[in-house]
Amino acid sequence: MLGPMRRPILFVLALMLTLSISLAQSDRALQIYVVDVEGGNAVLFVTPSRESVLIDSGNSGAGAVRDAERIVAAAKDAGVRQIDHLITTHYHLDHIGGLPELAARIPIGHFIDRGGNVQAGANSIPANAGPVLQRYAELYAKTKHTTARPGDTIPVKDLQWRIVSANGDIIKTNLPGGGSPNPECTAFKANETGNAEDALSVGSHIAFGKFKALHLGDLTMPKEFELVCPRNRLGTLSVLLGMHHGQPSSNSSVLLHATEPRVAIMNNGTQKGGVPEVMRTVYSTPGLEDLWQIHFSVFSGQEYTVPGVFIANTIDQQPSSMPVAPLVVPQGQPAPATPVHDGPAYWIKIAARENGSFTVSNSRNGFTKSYPAR
Repeated sequence: MLGPMRRPILFVLALMLTLSISLAQSDRALQIYVVDVEGGNAVLFVTPSRESVLIDSGNSGAGAVRDAERIVAAAKDAGVRQIDHLITTHYHLDHIGGLPELAARIPIGHFIDRGGNVQAGANSIPANAGPVLQRYAELYAKTKHTTARPGDTIPVKDLQWRIVSANGDIIKTNLPGGGSPNPECTAFKANETGNAEDALSVGSHIAFGKFKALHLGDLTMPKEFELVCPRNRLGTLSVLLGMHHGQPSSNSSVLLHATEPRVAIMNNGTQKGGVPEVMRTVYSTPGLEDLWQIHFSVFSGQEYTVPGVFIANTIDQQPSSMPVAPLVVPQGQPAPATPVHDGPAYWIKIAARENGSFTVSNSRNGFTKSYPAR
């Protein structure tokens, strides 16, 4: 039987142990780096167990080395020396083009893609993608390779990583928290413009406890519609990532208004995405607290842009003045080419916790905002 003096001591020790366990659990953070690959895509996830997942590998051509080195810099900042899983959402060169250069700089353990026809020139894959796709096939032949299917889970410690779209197919069952009727479905008309390859994108839903993120690659509006109509299979979100660079062939109101992300992070370029049509949809999203952007968009102008603290990278060719009205996207001809930027680049970083709280930081200016658990 314990003496009267030992009981308080044991109680204090037990309390200290409980507090230390609680503090250790509170320090468990999922790190997410949205890397600037100049209007392409590269998002790095690093779990509390130091397992890494990269979604896409940036641009090809003159930007391949630049983008690969920016991804490696993010991995180094996160303290990881290899990419455990690489998900290639689709075979456009702003999403897979930097892969050969990336693989030359950091080991990649597991390749995941949509499968299907991967021949250059097929499904609107650029004809000049042949060398990149050939190198990709050589790389995944030497290690683990998975063709993603909707409903699959990716084995990532600490996370529930679910594939919700791939090769034109969509999940048929509800995710935890999903299944609510979507009242916007009846009146919604999907924008049919877009690219056949975009519609085949691998989409991921990532849950870290109560924190939930979604990355759909460049999935187009008709496929977004299938995900959330007539019932929202996804539930609500903490963060929406990617957003097809802020292009109007994605980012439907029927998706954003149903999932109600607290934060959206747009991987746009200076002259790629961020158009008024998309910005109006984003700003009208219920529950949205902030939009963060990888670049300032001249297509937003001052009329639709977010405050500068939420923009990671500004504009390469700074004009003497910035008009309030957004720049009009050229019709019937390609948009002006984005300047090739080889100077300093800045990422947006998320640190998420299992209770649903998270912070978002802008590496350009050090601005950080906290989003407490709901």
